[in-house]
Amino acid sequence: MTEPLLHVRGLRKLFPIKTGGWRTREQRFVHAVDDVSFDLTAGEALALVGESGCGKSTLALMLLGLETPTAGSIRFEGDELAGASAALWKQARRHIQMIFQDPYESLNPLMTVGEIVAEPLLVHNRKKAVEERRRAVVAALEDAGLKPAEHFMRRFPHELSGGQRQRVAIAAALVLEPRLLVADEPVSMLDVSIRAEILNLLADLKIRRQIAVIFITHDLGTVSAVADRIAVMYLGRIVEIGAVNDVLAAPQHPYTQALLSVAPAPNPRLRRQHIILQGETPDPVNLPSGCRFHPRCPVAIEACRHSEPVLQQVAGAQAAACLRTTASTQG
Repeated sequence: MTEPLLHVRGLRKLFPIKTGGWRTREQRFVHAVDDVSFDLTAGEALALVGESGCGKSTLALMLLGLETPTAGSIRFEGDELAGASAALWKQARRHIQMIFQDPYESLNPLMTVGEIVAEPLLVHNRKKAVEERRRAVVAALEDAGLKPAEHFMRRFPHELSGGQRQRVAIAAALVLEPRLLVADEPVSMLDVSIRAEILNLLADLKIRRQIAVIFITHDLGTVSAVADRIAVMYLGRIVEIGAVNDVLAAPQHPYTQALLSVAPAPNPRLRRQHIILQGETPDPVNLPSGCRFHPRCPVAIEACRHSEPVLQQVAGAQAAACLRTTASTQG
């Protein structure tokens, strides 16, 4: 069996905080990402979904080496990156690129489009010849949907629309010919009319360039346009993961069911009865015992307060749904 492009096991990120007075100083931790595992193959897209604060972006930052894992393993193309040297991370970043949420904030307003897209080549000392570098920039811009590229090379970010700016950000990620794209809410800042174009572009790049994509979003209505699989996160952990069609059609975990129940459905016949979760997300410093979701779970039973569920194969997906809880919802 071919080794996956990205192999993540037991990944954890704890942020230390200090509480109490100076005499009773106590070291405690925010559990941002806690024991996350998944694989990703070339040309595959995985959607990470969940509420704000569930750990999606922290996970992405660890995959890019911008946050150091507290524990766990990140293997990319066979190389272990967790705890790796700066030199190995720089080499890996040529093949792992990120698309940020707000293109206007991620683009230098003092640089032209051509300079912005060429900058990664200069940083990584690639394509030293000026004409070779220009051809790479043109190809990246046109692959990102900015055609002809010559009409955009000398423009500045403020002269572009929001969708065009996001395409420039995508071109800057593509110019190094990466193997993995990490897209953090790439359409949330765009007009609804533009979102479909960017989603279709990512889906096309995934197939045409065989790029693996991690698509981070809180909008379940967009995942089917890009992703092959979906991983649902809650309070730092993946609670359900499986093929997009399986998870969207028959969610196994009560949290996934609640998220899908309030997602917009274009066909009124496909709308679900809304499941409104009670209470607030627990404090990631003071985690509840047992299942982390049980304080808000509409089908929790006493055992959920004491035992922590593990991912189990259920109906084509892996869900951290305790079998006794699943059984209770079915009868």
